[in-house]
Amino acid sequence: MKRKNFARRPGCAVEAALDLIDGKWKGVILFHLQAGTQRFGELRRRMPGITQRMLTKQLRALEDDRLVIRKVYAEVPPRVEYTLSELGESLRPVIDILKAWGESHQQSLSCAPAPEVVVKKAKRAA
Repeated sequence: MKRKNFARRPGCAVEAALDLIDGKWKGVILFHLQAGTQRFGELRRRMPGITQRMLTKQLRALEDDRLVIRKVYAEVPPRVEYTLSELGESLRPVIDILKAWGESHQQSLSCAPAPEVVVKKAKRAA
């Protein structure tokens, strides 16, 4: 994935950092990889809302940005494992703070579960 040149723009450090973890899934993938090395299927099970195509695309982008290391084993069927690189590990405090912030503000966020609504059935006239 081609990256933008942030060198001469105000806020470039923030833009550059956010560009690496942009989108809906990259931060979530990095969060799950904090638990250790995982196979593609394990990551997919942990994120039921992501398609196989999108997970592949996001893992490739994270690998291109050197945040994730992809290791392929010469087996039949082939086994592929993903782990955080040293650079990816350096994002651990950022991901942990995002998680804590999300937990403490979850009720006011749009992704919060909807409150249960009790619907009373109208009585029928006899």
